[in-house]
Amino acid sequence: MNVSSPTGVPDDDAYWQRPDPGAATPGPAHQPAEEPDPAPRYQGPPRPAPPSPQWRPPTISTPPPARSMPAQDATALDDAEGSARTVTYGVGLVAGAIALILICLLCGRVLF
Repeated sequence: MNVSSPTGVPDDDAYWQRPDPGAATPGPAHQPAEEPDPAPRYQGPPRPAPPSPQWRPPTISTPPPARSMPAQDATALDDAEGSARTVTYGVGLVAGAIALILICLLCGRVLF
């Protein structure tokens, strides 16, 4: 398919006319005859020799199944989480108190 603009005379409308309905194939009215290429074509690389049946590395036996994990103590985990929550809230309260005191000092200094 030719999608480029014509390069002939500007008033030449032959480019936009429909092809001849009696033509066997659509396309230009005259096509140059293709001559066979005298040089041989590249056929691709040669096929390699098949590998020997012993080319694979030796396989290792199947590993043993995974060990079972130790049982978890749910009450000890709950106690540890509770103490961690207490520490987190304590640190947050102390940081909030310090921030509140600093804001009060800065605002008092600006106002007075």
